[in-house]
Amino acid sequence: MYRTHFSKIQVIFLLIFITLFSSGCSMIDSWLPEKADETKGWSASKLYAEAKANLMEGEYKSAIEMYEKLEARYPHGAYAQQAQLETAYAYYKFDEPESAIAAAERFIKLHPRHANVDYAYYLRGLATFPARKSVFEFVFPQDESKRDPNSSLDSFNYFNELVKKFPNSKYSKDSRSRMRYLRNKVAKHELHVALYYMEREAYIAAVDRASYIIEHYQQTPAVSAALLLMVEAYTRMDQPELAKDAQRVYDSNKDKFYPEVFYTEESVIPGMPDWMKI
Repeated sequence: MYRTHFSKIQVIFLLIFITLFSSGCSMIDSWLPEKADETKGWSASKLYAEAKANLMEGEYKSAIEMYEKLEARYPHGAYAQQAQLETAYAYYKFDEPESAIAAAERFIKLHPRHANVDYAYYLRGLATFPARKSVFEFVFPQDESKRDPNSSLDSFNYFNELVKKFPNSKYSKDSRSRMRYLRNKVAKHELHVALYYMEREAYIAAVDRASYIIEHYQQTPAVSAALLLMVEAYTRMDQPELAKDAQRVYDSNKDKFYPEVFYTEESVIPGMPDWMKI
């Protein structure tokens, strides 16, 4: 009983000590002189050169800080415009997709007629493109199509907006390739859902999902698998005529089905665009 009481008192004193120590550290910090900003008085060109040097060296956090200082001190002019776009790129490389998208959208809003605004549209698609892999995913590979398709749909829509607004952009060809990959990926996700229903003997739901794939995802590899799934589901539901119809459609199109499309890891994270290089 005595030991328990003593332990509680110790805990209370420890908490009081920690609180006082933290407050003391804060007071000491407030007394110390602020660290001088070495960039104070730098010109826009010098700030930009330092930010770009950090960017080229892969020091993305430092680059972002320099770009933001540049824009805060010199909000107008060519350096500020370039800093805004390169900030979006730095956030993307720093693996901060939301910040990259926000910076790209801000650039689009402020400079809709800029010579490189198409890259801002392209960067939004890159930031949401789902094929970027962590170390753990290489060690324990997973089927990406089983994941929530929202990121893929966002990326598809961003690339689609670029292609529609800038059909002749140097980024449109790659965007179309990525869109095809993403469309196939979402279709495959729908197929996983149909298979999930099949495993649980929810055959009507499986057929409905397979029909949705066939209707909305033509020219994807998932269509052939969806037709075969319908054949199996109708057979299990004792609907031989419907099963024969699905098989007939499959047989008449089996030489026209599209193969699986892969997007190589090397092209998932493109390098710095030529116009951004020093």
